[in-house]
Amino acid sequence: MMIKQELKSVLKGIDQSNGLPNRNYTDNIQYNIEKKLLIFDQWAGVAVSEDIPNVGDAIPITFVGVPLLLLRNEKRELKVFLNVCRHRGMILINKPKNVSGAIRCPYHSWCYSKNGNLISTPHVGGPGKNIHKGINKEKLGLLEIKSHIWQNIIWININGNAPAFENYMTDAMKRWSDFNQEQFHGGEDSKFQLKVKCNWKLAVENYCESYHLPWVHPDLNSYSRLQDHYNIENPGYYSGQGTLLYKQIKGPKNVKFPNFKNLSEKWKKSAEYLAIYPNVLLGVHKDHTYSIILIPKGPNKTIEKVDIYYSKKITDTNLRKRNTKQWKKVFKEDISVVEGMQKGRKGIHFDGGKFSPVMDGPTHCFHKWVASNLLTEENNLHEK
Repeated sequence: MMIKQELKSVLKGIDQSNGLPNRNYTDNIQYNIEKKLLIFDQWAGVAVSEDIPNVGDAIPITFVGVPLLLLRNEKRELKVFLNVCRHRGMILINKPKNVSGAIRCPYHSWCYSKNGNLISTPHVGGPGKNIHKGINKEKLGLLEIKSHIWQNIIWININGNAPAFENYMTDAMKRWSDFNQEQFHGGEDSKFQLKVKCNWKLAVENYCESYHLPWVHPDLNSYSRLQDHYNIENPGYYSGQGTLLYKQIKGPKNVKFPNFKNLSEKWKKSAEYLAIYPNVLLGVHKDHTYSIILIPKGPNKTIEKVDIYYSKKITDTNLRKRNTKQWKKVFKEDISVVEGMQKGRKGIHFDGGKFSPVMDGPTHCFHKWVASNLLTEENNLHEK
């Protein structure tokens, strides 16, 4: 069966459809196709704003093969540029640093401001001649990547063709409007990374459903049971799960994290977990939030970057560490299953699998988003 037919099967009703075919998880050519359509064409998460806290902080990262520079300018605005000099394509900054003056290319010393403007081109017109009529500095600033910050995430649209962020994310922002308030990163003890040997999509699929809770997370299921959970589906944008029974972590003498201000009645006992397509996993609770940014490293490797936030700067250190330890335990419990599914995608006769019409709605919602984007591009190519 051709992949187009397989993808069309994904778009059927949940009780009739199959999941994405094996090659969507294992094939290098397919990975590169999806890199453009599912990540570069979308609003993808790349880092958190706390990674670049100070004016002049310049953080080079490679995101799905693209060299980027995260930069905090003099107005404390966060900018995202290609980490590439406009002269000969040299990488500008190789390791994190604080830039007090200009950003200087190590090759021929072309210099850029923290806003990305080209400000100096030494000897460009010959020895001692720093200007030339053929070099228009106004048109040769660093190439900026569209970016936006929401829920402390730095979202980027590499190809620059996605809708305005506020339009694309309207429903998610409205759903979690109560959390549109200042959130404070817990610090060094509230962040960690996990290396997972699976395709990034499997991490999304696992996160957005609660079906696996009793077997993979028995401790969590003991107080936030499978039957306490509900599905969340917003086709084309996000899917996930919520719980009607969030159990707040407590320390000695029943010390708890302070709650966020002015939360509606819903959040007194509930918590929600959304997979925002393509690669950001978010969780909100009345006393803390977290984000997981999935960084694809090829068809079968993913980095999960986790950061935890609170309603105030000053929180109990031991309690904070306990919270981080608890979430790290939960997320590590998922590693064996997503890696097991990755190995399973080598099963040459596996047809993408069947969905439970009741339990797998959020996962099927994500599969349909993937298939729709891939089929739309294929139809566009045929039309041309």
